Amino acid sequence: MKYALIGSLFILFSCSQAPKNAPGEPNENSRQDSPYLLVLGNVQDAGSPQAGCIKVCCRDLWNHPDSSRMVSSLAFVNPTTDNLVVFDATPDFSRQLLLANTANHHPLNLKGIFLTHAHIGHYTGLMYLGKEAWNTKEVPVYCMPRMFSFLQNEAPWEALEKNHNIDLIEMMALNGESPDSNLMVFPIPVPHRDEYSETVAYIIQSGDKKALFLPDIDKWEKWELNIDSLIHQVDYAFLDGTFFDGNEVPNRAIKTIPHPFISESLERFSHLDSVNRNKVWFIHLNHTNPALNPKSDASKKIQAAGMHVARTGDIFNFD
Repeated sequence: MKYALIGSLFILFSCSQAPKNAPGEPNENSRQDSPYLLVLGNVQDAGSPQAGCIKVCCRDLWNHPDSSRMVSSLAFVNPTTDNLVVFDATPDFSRQLLLANTANHHPLNLKGIFLTHAHIGHYTGLMYLGKEAWNTKEVPVYCMPRMFSFLQNEAPWEALEKNHNIDLIEMMALNGESPDSNLMVFPIPVPHRDEYSETVAYIIQSGDKKALFLPDIDKWEKWELNIDSLIHQVDYAFLDGTFFDGNEVPNRAIKTIPHPFISESLERFSHLDSVNRNKVWFIHLNHTNPALNPKSDASKKIQAAGMHVARTGDIFNFD
């Protein structure tokens, strides 16, 4: 069911209080009783270690893989209905589905997938729904008009709809969808490299709690909306943390891959009070980003600034 966003974005998303529950890894003895968000991964599209990389950031990981290093995605879980909604279908979709089911301790019903855009880490996990794999039955896939057309007309993705593995649902900016009785999702256009589709962030609302999922954007200054104001109006803000700073990719022109550096975001958000800085969780970290390591100086600097890195397995309650 669609819901139109009436009035200004900032009127609807009124200011919320700081989260009462700190996120933590799910364990065998805990089960959430109310809806929650689960971090399914925090790495940039191509994963970590990344194909072709034998630099220090990846070298040891080839011999000693870190199972938590999965591509950025969130899950909404409603334990009352055992419903699951996934934000972005990544190349790690199979393992992430297992993580979501393990955290819930009950088999989950996949009620929908929301896609942000057509870059490889955000939609290619749909391949696991096809006849060669799970062979699902009409899983709702929510996307914007250009993304809808891309999936409907381009091979091999068009086979998913023809074979009724997915049910494509076209969204419109600021119009909400409700795939679960305790969930509303609103897409917000953001500026990004839009070769094949537009790009959106999502406001994820359950009860009185709201989260912002924004894994990709060019620069904060290019957006017509004010990210500082949005942080005030949500409880959790999962923000583009692709690069810690501009020194990570010396062999590529950084202007061709624009993202807000974490170092820039730390400075930009430094004027926020401690409650609002505590809402910021960086996600979508490139394989070169030192903040992928929780013990790195970069991670410590983020923590000292009153902000965080989202880690696989983190749970954010919506009660």
